[in-house]
Amino acid sequence: MIIYNVTITLDPSIEEDWLRWMKTVHVPDVMKTDLFLGNRILKVLGDQETGPSFAIQYECKDMDTLMEYQDKHAKELQKEHTERYQGKFAAFRTLLEVL
Repeated sequence: MIIYNVTITLDPSIEEDWLRWMKTVHVPDVMKTDLFLGNRILKVLGDQETGPSFAIQYECKDMDTLMEYQDKHAKELQKEHTERYQGKFAAFRTLLEVL
């Protein structure tokens, strides 16, 4: 199994709106692709001098499935997020393999 992990640090002024939008719009839209088996949103604990940070994790069965998501859906879904919160977040993505 592959975990597609997106870690995001936010401007504190958007935290509440961002979390609501992620739970009600963005994550459901990602899941509607039918390429992921599950998801979770986690808050990063500890010193957050630059603002609140979250990890959004999506589970998929294999790398081929993840590549299909990247090729067919990721660009448009990331564009929606960027347009909504431009200049108020920083994100990086990590792939993890469940052993």
